[in-house]
Amino acid sequence: MNKHSHVDRVVSAVLSGSAAARSPLAASWRRSMDRHGLDPGESRAPSRLSEAEVRDHRARLERFMVVAAPKLDQLFGLVGNSGCGVLLTDEKGIVLDRRCTDGDLRVFESWGLALGADWSEESEGTNGIGTCLAERRAVTIHREEHFLARNTAMSCMDAPIFGPDGRLVAALDVSSARADQTEAFNRVIAATVAQTAKTIEADYFRASYAGARIVVAEGDDSEAAMLLAVDGDDIVIGATRGARRAFGMAATGPVAPMPASDLFGRGEGPTGFEKAERAAVMRALARAKGNVSEAARALGVGRATLYRRMKRLGISD
Repeated sequence: MNKHSHVDRVVSAVLSGSAAARSPLAASWRRSMDRHGLDPGESRAPSRLSEAEVRDHRARLERFMVVAAPKLDQLFGLVGNSGCGVLLTDEKGIVLDRRCTDGDLRVFESWGLALGADWSEESEGTNGIGTCLAERRAVTIHREEHFLARNTAMSCMDAPIFGPDGRLVAALDVSSARADQTEAFNRVIAATVAQTAKTIEADYFRASYAGARIVVAEGDDSEAAMLLAVDGDDIVIGATRGARRAFGMAATGPVAPMPASDLFGRGEGPTGFEKAERAAVMRALARAKGNVSEAARALGVGRATLYRRMKRLGISD
């Protein structure tokens, strides 16, 4: 599809009275044109921060980026030889880290997939990074689905990453420079991106509550990390966004402290927390060869506390 045909298609969808209601893509195109005042035919290069500004943005998320870096390496090891690059942005869509092969570097730089580039929807219209952040969900924007005609040579697969306080912290992106990459292959990559984002979110949560016991829940949302942080007094002190949603907690900010037993024993919501707690107790008892005192020490709780938990969980002496 040439530039003029793409522009006509986008404008037609935006001007349609019903397209935006029927299609999330058309709704994003409408936001790009009406809310952000962008022209699908414009050919300017993406906005880009200075090196000093990039350093400031990276410093603000230093601990998160240290946690994320090994996962970026792993993801790039899977997709890098197929003409794909891996990018990590902050919550504003500023590229803070990138992996690509030397052979693809010039192409990625020319497209603006570079450190410091602003890929927010406000700046670039509909694109994997910006639309993922705007809609707070995993998205794939394949070639002509981009708003700007100059971006239609690439495909972008993205997933959001939320911090331990439930707030959006980053977008994980895989962008392809290959013209022959199919939508079916993109779906495979998109699933890998979503899983990697979930792993980074979980790792960052664990790092943020290094001294707490982390309980993992079962849930229906395969793209959400479902974890709780419980302190030595058996008080829930932290929860991932997925766990907050499942248990009706505040969406963002500090978690109101509550006894873990109160939360785990609730009838509604996933039962994975009780299963995880029972499994942890059984493992500790098995390692201690049934010695409750030794198991309690391994779990970081008192002997009386462990006996109460065993009784509640239906674990006999």
